[in-house]
Amino acid sequence: MRLYVAGQTAKSMAALANLKRICEEHLQGRYDIEVIDLVKNPQLAAGDQILAIPTLVRRIPEPLKRIIGDLSNTEKVLVGLDIRPKAKTV
Repeated sequence: MRLYVAGQTAKSMAALANLKRICEEHLQGRYDIEVIDLVKNPQLAAGDQILAIPTLVRRIPEPLKRIIGDLSNTEKVLVGLDIRPKAKTV
Protein backbone atom coordinates (compact mmCIF):
# COMPACT_ATOMS: atom_id res chain seq x y z
CA MET A 1 0.00 0.00 0.00
CA ARG A 2 1.12 3.53 -0.67
CA LEU A 3 0.15 6.45 1.52
CA TYR A 4 0.57 9.80 -0.19
CA VAL A 5 1.09 12.70 2.23
CA ALA A 6 2.24 16.31 2.08
CA GLY A 7 4.86 16.82 4.75
CA GLN A 8 4.28 16.32 8.46
CA THR A 9 0.78 17.82 8.65
CA ALA A 10 -1.66 16.73 11.35
CA LYS A 11 -3.87 14.97 8.78
CA SER A 12 -0.93 13.18 7.19
CA MET A 13 0.40 11.97 10.55
CA ALA A 14 -3.09 10.89 11.64
CA ALA A 15 -3.56 8.96 8.40
CA LEU A 16 -0.28 7.10 8.91
CA ALA A 17 -1.05 6.29 12.54
CA ASN A 18 -4.57 5.11 11.68
CA LEU A 19 -3.31 3.00 8.77
CA LYS A 20 -0.66 1.32 10.95
CA ARG A 21 -3.27 0.57 13.63
CA ILE A 22 -5.74 -0.89 11.12
CA CYS A 23 -3.05 -3.00 9.45
CA GLU A 24 -1.77 -4.37 12.76
CA GLU A 25 -5.30 -5.26 13.87
CA HIS A 26 -6.52 -6.80 10.61
CA LEU A 27 -3.49 -7.69 8.44
CA GLN A 28 -0.86 -8.58 11.02
CA GLY A 29 2.38 -9.40 9.19
CA ARG A 30 0.72 -9.32 5.74
CA TYR A 31 1.20 -5.72 4.66
CA ASP A 32 3.77 -3.18 3.50
CA ILE A 33 3.26 0.56 3.75
CA GLU A 34 5.20 2.94 1.53
CA VAL A 35 4.85 6.59 2.55
CA ILE A 36 5.33 9.03 -0.30
CA ASP A 37 5.80 12.67 0.68
CA LEU A 38 4.62 14.83 -2.21
CA VAL A 39 6.38 17.87 -0.76
CA LYS A 40 9.68 16.10 -1.47
CA ASN A 41 8.60 14.25 -4.64
CA PRO A 42 5.62 16.02 -6.26
CA GLN A 43 6.16 14.24 -9.58
CA LEU A 44 5.08 10.93 -7.97
CA ALA A 45 1.48 12.16 -7.69
CA ALA A 46 0.87 11.63 -11.41
CA GLY A 47 1.61 7.89 -11.34
CA ASP A 48 -1.34 7.05 -9.08
CA GLN A 49 -3.43 10.07 -10.15
CA ILE A 50 -3.38 11.69 -6.70
CA LEU A 51 -5.73 14.66 -6.51
CA ALA A 52 -6.08 15.06 -2.73
CA ILE A 53 -3.95 14.19 0.27
CA PRO A 54 -3.61 12.16 2.32
CA THR A 55 -4.56 9.34 -0.08
CA LEU A 56 -4.07 5.63 0.43
CA VAL A 57 -3.58 3.52 -2.71
CA ARG A 58 -3.73 -0.26 -2.75
CA ARG A 59 -2.74 -1.89 -6.04
CA ILE A 60 -2.54 -5.56 -5.05
CA PRO A 61 -4.78 -7.46 -5.12
CA GLU A 62 -6.68 -5.90 -7.99
CA PRO A 63 -8.79 -3.88 -8.45
CA LEU A 64 -6.90 -0.74 -7.47
CA LYS A 65 -8.41 1.00 -4.44
CA ARG A 66 -8.03 4.62 -3.29
CA ILE A 67 -9.11 6.08 0.04
CA ILE A 68 -8.81 9.80 0.70
CA GLY A 69 -8.61 11.32 4.17
CA ASP A 70 -7.10 10.64 7.57
CA LEU A 71 -8.38 7.01 7.66
CA SER A 72 -10.02 7.58 11.05
CA ASN A 73 -13.19 5.67 10.13
CA THR A 74 -11.94 2.11 10.49
CA GLU A 75 -15.11 0.54 9.09
CA LYS A 76 -14.96 2.61 5.90
CA VAL A 77 -11.27 1.84 5.44
CA LEU A 78 -11.88 -1.90 5.85
CA VAL A 79 -14.74 -1.79 3.34
CA GLY A 80 -12.68 0.36 0.96
CA LEU A 81 -9.79 -2.09 1.06
CA ASP A 82 -12.03 -5.19 0.92
CA ILE A 83 -10.78 -6.40 4.31
CA ARG A 84 -13.10 -8.40 6.50
CA PRO A 85 -12.94 -7.31 10.14
CA LYS A 86 -11.70 -9.90 12.59
CA ALA A 87 -14.47 -11.67 14.43
CA LYS A 88 -14.76 -10.39 17.96
CA THR A 89 -14.34 -13.01 20.61
CA VAL A 90 -16.71 -12.97 23.57
